[in-house]
Amino acid sequence: MAAVPEEARGLPPPPLLNKMSAWLGGAGWMAALLANGFSQRPLLTAGVHRQVLLTTVGWFAGYFLAKRTQYVHAKKDREMFEYVRHHPEDFKTAGKKRIGELLEDFIPIR
Repeated sequence: MAAVPEEARGLPPPPLLNKMSAWLGGAGWMAALLANGFSQRPLLTAGVHRQVLLTTVGWFAGYFLAKRTQYVHAKKDREMFEYVRHHPEDFKTAGKKRIGELLEDFIPIR
């Protein structure tokens, strides 16, 4: 099974700058810095190409995870709304109440 199924193509794509991409891009960059630190090289100046590569890989992994998450939530919403549509007797709407009927009378305490 693919990470994102074919039926997910109908969904709008997530933005390129999203929380998951930023977190995983940062995690990729930190992994490159840790690799430099463990091999006793200068943290920021050694292996800049590796830092860029791991940041990019993390960013795209975050993008596709965001896409997959969006698909899973859309699928769950579709199943839930389908259930509600087929069983309306379980989900009756209550009559509308005014705000005065919902609130209790105000009695000041001194």
